[in-house]
Amino acid sequence: MQLKNTWKLMFLLMNMAFCLAQAQTKSNWGVKGVLLDSLTNEGEPYATIRIVQEKKTEPVKLAVTDLDGKFNVDLPQTGNFAIHITSIGKKTVSRNFSVTDRQPLVDLGKLYTSEASEELEGIEVVAQKPLVKAEIDKISYSIADDPDSKTNTTLEMLRKVPLVSVDGEDNIQVNGSSNFKVHVNGKPNTLMSNNPKEVLKSLPANSVKSIEVITDPGAKYDAEGVGGILNIITTEGRMQGYNVTLGANGSNRGVGGYAYGTVQVGKFTVTGNYSYNYNNTPRGYTTSTREDFTSDTYKYLQSDGSSKNTGNYQFGNIEASYEIDTLNLITFSANVFGGKSKSESESYSFMNNVDLQKMYDYRSFSNSESSFGNTGLNVDYQHSMKRKGEYLTASYKFNNSPNDSEAETYYDDITDVPFRLTDQYYNNDAHTAEHTLQLDYVNPLNEMHYIDAGMKYIFRQNASDSKYFMENEDGSFVQNEDQSSMFDQGQNILAAYADYQLKWKKLGFKVGARYEHTFMDVEYAYFPDRNFDANFDDIVPTANLSYMLGMSSSLRANYNMRINRPGIWYLNPFRDTSNPTSISYGNPDLDTEKSHNLGLTYSSFSAKFSVNATINYNFTNNGIERYSFMNNGVMENTYDNIGKTQRTRLSLWMNWNPGNKTRISINASGSYSDFSSKKLDTKNSGFQGNLFGNIQQTLPWDLRFSVYGGGSTPYISLQGKGSSNYFYGMNLSRSFLKDKRLNVSVYVSNIFNYYQKYSNETVTDTFRSWSESKMPRSSYGLSISWRFGELKAQVKRTARSINNDDVKSGGNSSSSEGSSSSGTN
Repeated sequence: MQLKNTWKLMFLLMNMAFCLAQAQTKSNWGVKGVLLDSLTNEGEPYATIRIVQEKKTEPVKLAVTDLDGKFNVDLPQTGNFAIHITSIGKKTVSRNFSVTDRQPLVDLGKLYTSEASEELEGIEVVAQKPLVKAEIDKISYSIADDPDSKTNTTLEMLRKVPLVSVDGEDNIQVNGSSNFKVHVNGKPNTLMSNNPKEVLKSLPANSVKSIEVITDPGAKYDAEGVGGILNIITTEGRMQGYNVTLGANGSNRGVGGYAYGTVQVGKFTVTGNYSYNYNNTPRGYTTSTREDFTSDTYKYLQSDGSSKNTGNYQFGNIEASYEIDTLNLITFSANVFGGKSKSESESYSFMNNVDLQKMYDYRSFSNSESSFGNTGLNVDYQHSMKRKGEYLTASYKFNNSPNDSEAETYYDDITDVPFRLTDQYYNNDAHTAEHTLQLDYVNPLNEMHYIDAGMKYIFRQNASDSKYFMENEDGSFVQNEDQSSMFDQGQNILAAYADYQLKWKKLGFKVGARYEHTFMDVEYAYFPDRNFDANFDDIVPTANLSYMLGMSSSLRANYNMRINRPGIWYLNPFRDTSNPTSISYGNPDLDTEKSHNLGLTYSSFSAKFSVNATINYNFTNNGIERYSFMNNGVMENTYDNIGKTQRTRLSLWMNWNPGNKTRISINASGSYSDFSSKKLDTKNSGFQGNLFGNIQQTLPWDLRFSVYGGGSTPYISLQGKGSSNYFYGMNLSRSFLKDKRLNVSVYVSNIFNYYQKYSNETVTDTFRSWSESKMPRSSYGLSISWRFGELKAQVKRTARSINNDDVKSGGNSSSSEGSSSSGTN
C-alpha cells in the first residue's frame, strides 16, 4: 500500500510539471548560444544574461545560462539587440545581433569568457553565484563559492549539501542512509568510506572545489552503497608556477595542521596535501539497564561507567599527470592514511533478581588501542580519439587497509558472580587487500546520443587473525584456541557494464545495466571443517529521466538497484568477550544485500533563490541487520540477512540571498521507515526528521560571520529507537594581506551546554535494554591559513578511473550502527 501511494504521488507531480511546461508559450523570435571558460573549455553555468534593444537601456529580456553554459532566450519582436553575459569573477561578454522575420532565431555559437584580471575602482559585485547545480544523475555543491569554506572543515560544510545530513554526533547520512561510499576526484577512497567523519574533520574545506552527491549512480559504478556516493572534487591551480596553502588549528579538543600545494614543470603537473590531527576527547559517562524476560533470578542488570579517548591520525595524497601528447595522458595518484586511538574505561555492574535483591556485582577496567589506515595506488592511461569526447582508459588500482586492535580487561571487587571472570587480553589483526584492473570506453556519438561501456576485474582478500588470551593462576596469559580464530576470505569479481544517454531538446534519458559475478572462498585455520566456497551473480539495472522546465529548473525521476557485500567487520567470527554480559561477533555466512530505489526530484536554481526537493522510496528484502538476543543470561550481538526495510523520504534544500552580503540556507528531511524481520518476529516503524539552518553575513571591515544550528528527532531501528539531538555554533573570520592570502577565524559550538545527553532503547522478545550517555560536546578554537605562490596549469585527470565501491563498510564506523537505522550502516 505504501509503495502504491508513493507511486501515485510521483506520477501526480510528474503530470503537474509536464502540464506546466506545456502551458508555457513559445515566441517566434530568439537567440541561442553557449558560454565557455576560455581556459578549461567547460560551460559556464548560471551566468546572468541581459538583452537590450538598440538605443535603449532597459532590458527586454533577463535570463541565465543552464548548467552546461547553454542558453536559448525568447525575444518579443524583431530588431537590433545587444546581449551582455556576466559571471562572477569573469569578464563580461557582449555581442550585437539582429533578428528578422527571415532569420527569427540567431545562433551566436560559442562565446568565451575568462578571469577578470583588472581591479576596477569603486565597482562592487552585488550578485551571488548559485551554490548548487543538478544533473541527470547527481547534485553538485560548490564549496569554493561558499565563504564559509575559508574557515570550516569539509565535515562542517557537508551539513549544507543537499541530500546529506550530519547529526550532533557527526554521523553522516546520504539520502537517509549511513551506507555510502566516498570518492575523491572520481576515484574511490577506502579510508574516507570507512572513517568518513574522522577524515573529513581533518580535511580543510578550502582545499575542496565541490562535492557531488551521486544518489543515482549509473552502471559504470560498482553497485554497492544504498545511499549513493559522495564525490569530493579538490581545488585546482590555474596560474603558471606554484601554489601552496598552509594551515593550523587549535581547540579545546586538540590540534592539527595541513599543507596543500600544486606545481608544474613542463608537461608534468603534480598536486598533493598532508594533514595531521591530534584529538583529546574529555571523559564521557554512561548508564545502562537491561531487563531479562527469560529469568527471574538474574532479572535486572545495571552498569555505570565512564571512558576517555585520545587519538591521532594523518592523511596525505599526491596526484600527478603527464601529457605525452594531445591524445595521450598518464595520471598517477597515491594516498596514505594512518591513525591510532586509545581508550581507557571503567564500569561498575550489578545484577538484581525480580525482587530487586542484589545477586552479584563486579568492577571492570579496560585499556584498548586500535590502529587503522589505508594505502592506495592508482595509475591510469587515457587515449583520446579524434572525435571530441571519445576516449579509451586503462586503469590499475592497489589498495591495502589494515585494521588492528588490542585490548586488556581486568576485574576487581567480584562478589557471587555465577560465571568465570578472568583477566583477559586479545589481539585482533585484520586487513583487506585488493588489486583491480579496469577498461573503459566512452563515445559521444553526437549531441543527442552518448554511450559508454567497460570491464573490471577485482581480486580482494579479507583476512583476520584474532588471538584471545586468558590469565592462569600463576598470573601468566595463555592463548585460548576455542575463542581465537584465523579467518581468510578471497573474492574474485568479474564485472561488465554499458550505459546509453539521450539528450533531446528539454528531455534527458539515461539507462544502463551492470553484470557482476563473484567467486568466493573462505578458510578457517583452526576449524577447517567450516571452509566453504560460493558464487554470486548480480544484474544491476539503472534508469534516469530528466525534463527541463525552464532555463534553471528541472524535474528528474530515477530507478536503481544497489547491492552491499559485507566487509571484514561484518564477516569476522572473532568473539569479543571483554564485556562478559554482552559479547559481539561477526557472521561469515552473510549474503549480498540488495536495495531498490525510486526517486523524483524538482530543482530550481538562480542567483537569488534556489530549491531542490526530492521524494524517494527504497526497499530491501534481505538487509544485513545487527541484532541482539539473550543466551543463558548473556546478551549476544551479531549480524544476519534478516531485515526487510521500507522507507519513504522527503528532502528539501533551499538557499535565499536577500542581499549581496547575506545568505540564508536550510537543509531538511523527513522520512517514514518500516522495519520487520520474520526470523526475529519483530516489527518497528516511525518517523524521523533532520533540520540544519545557516546564516552567513558580511560585516563592516570585511568581517565574515556565520551562525548555524540544527538537530534531529529520535531515530528508529529494527529493535529499538534512539534519542533526539541538537547542535549550534558560530564563527567569525577575516582575511588579510594582498589577494586575501592570510585568513584567521575563531569558532565556538554548543558553548552553553558542555555535556549533551543521548539515550537508546532496544526491545526484543527476550530482553529490554536502555542506556543514557552524557558526552562532552562544547568546543571552541582558532584556525589560521596562509596561501602563497601562483599557478596556471591544472592537474589533468583521465575522464575515467577505477571505482571500487562494492563493499559494505564497517570497522571504526560500526559503533554508530545503533545510532542509525539498522541495516543501513
